[in-house]
Amino acid sequence: MEIDVNVAAPAWEAVEGLEALVRDCLLKSLALSGAALAPACEISVTFCDDAMIRALNADWRGKDQPTNVLSFPTPGALQAKPLLGDVIVAYETVAREAAEQGKNLRNHAAHMVVHGFLHLIGYDHETAAEAEGMEALERKIAAALGFPDPYADDAEGLAGGTN
Repeated sequence: MEIDVNVAAPAWEAVEGLEALVRDCLLKSLALSGAALAPACEISVTFCDDAMIRALNADWRGKDQPTNVLSFPTPGALQAKPLLGDVIVAYETVAREAAEQGKNLRNHAAHMVVHGFLHLIGYDHETAAEAEGMEALERKIAAALGFPDPYADDAEGLAGGTN
């Protein structure tokens, strides 16, 4: 899998090892999801600001507000096309959520990359059953990466580490 990481918002530069983090998240997500991808599949992950993600959310989903992560799968890409899709992660929203939930910014950003990737390969959370399945896989991937449970109610221990 070819991974392209773009940093479109300077605030993300404070998160050390972002490219390696993305690679680890995507490779572990791919392995644990069991998804079969096209040979030499490409994925783009862009770290932006709220203004950029708000515009994308308004244009593509009709929701004129920022969100933490958006995924844009390439239709028919899982096994037939080399471009899997794009994951876009917004700094201000992810940083605010991390602070509100008592989480480490780096860990929460990793969770957003995993969450976005799972959307690209067909996972969703529109129904309770879908959400349960997707969250279970996200928990499994987080544990395999050495990160705390991203859905834990108790944020104890999550605020440590570096951003």
